[in-house]
Amino acid sequence: MLYEKLLSEAYSLGIDVYEEEIRGNIKGLYADNVIWIDKHLPSYPHKYCILAEEIGHHHRTTGNILNQKKVVNVKQEMLARLWAYERLIPLYKIIEGHHQYIRNKHEFADFLGVTEEFLEAALQKYKEKYGHYVDVEGYRIIFDPLGVVEWFEEF
Repeated sequence: MLYEKLLSEAYSLGIDVYEEEIRGNIKGLYADNVIWIDKHLPSYPHKYCILAEEIGHHHRTTGNILNQKKVVNVKQEMLARLWAYERLIPLYKIIEGHHQYIRNKHEFADFLGVTEEFLEAALQKYKEKYGHYVDVEGYRIIFDPLGVVEWFEEF
């Protein structure tokens, strides 16, 4: 259902999405308002994460960045991934997971509908962006190990 919701979002942006066989190590491509996703990806969470990253390319990158030996292209790839991380794992979802009594990263990835690898990469990027923790609306989100502390209001 999460994948289908993101598909609808892509269509509302004027992006056509196709699931096709893609050769090599490429899992998804974006060009000229068209996204191709490898139809052989093993699960919906994999497709969901790849679709988010490709929509991130729509929002954040320009030109042909297939040559990842160029620093400028690597930077654009990271911009698209960061967009995907923030879209699929916003900070409030980490707090929501805390309230749902999620006990480990496996359960949390399942709760979010993402792969564990995507979750780990997102948490690493958040740690690079914010440091070891960030304070959000009465909560402290700690990135390693992942945890949430709820602050009490003073009397």
